[in-house]
Amino acid sequence: MQHSVSAHPPTAPVQAFVADVERMLDTQAADGDRDALVAAVQGRLEPLLATPDVLAPDDRIPWPDHYRPHLLTVAPSRRFSVMALIWLPGQVTPIHDHICWCVVGVLEGVEREQRFSLRQDTAGSRWLAPGVDALVAPGEVSRLTPPDENIHQVRNAGSTLAISLHVYGADISVCGSSVNQCFDDLPLREESGMASGAPVVWREQ
Repeated sequence: MQHSVSAHPPTAPVQAFVADVERMLDTQAADGDRDALVAAVQGRLEPLLATPDVLAPDDRIPWPDHYRPHLLTVAPSRRFSVMALIWLPGQVTPIHDHICWCVVGVLEGVEREQRFSLRQDTAGSRWLAPGVDALVAPGEVSRLTPPDENIHQVRNAGSTLAISLHVYGADISVCGSSVNQCFDDLPLREESGMASGAPVVWREQ
């Protein structure tokens, strides 16, 4: 799904966050430790979620028929983007994975994240095995880092507006979306004993 783009500069807290992550990337990117890099971004997103006035009023407006992916800014280096996802009650993403690493934190409301594993049998049939299913409260942060398993589905699980902040390791203004592939057409199957399949390695689409 395509995103909307903020019509004004990001707020001061978001600008400070971007500058901080840029400095961190300058010092850590040479090490090549992706997991440490993403963990460092996570550590910086957590205090941003507790900062007042992170979003301008216009950046909090939902879409009536679908969750709204809203691009707040792309870092000057183009190495990452910051988005807000705005959800009315019941709005939900497709089951999907990602083109790049991402760090996600809930700003307000309650979201539900369901993770999945893509499996395949010897005949080539594929299905999704449900994994961790968790409610995510304001201030809580998680991360997904391809090529590690990163398939999930997210929804507004509350009765009020939900907003989450997403940091993606790509220039979303060029990519158009953080989604690599959608899996809504695959069946869901619990893994047990002889019914288990082999994990399918992540591939960039």
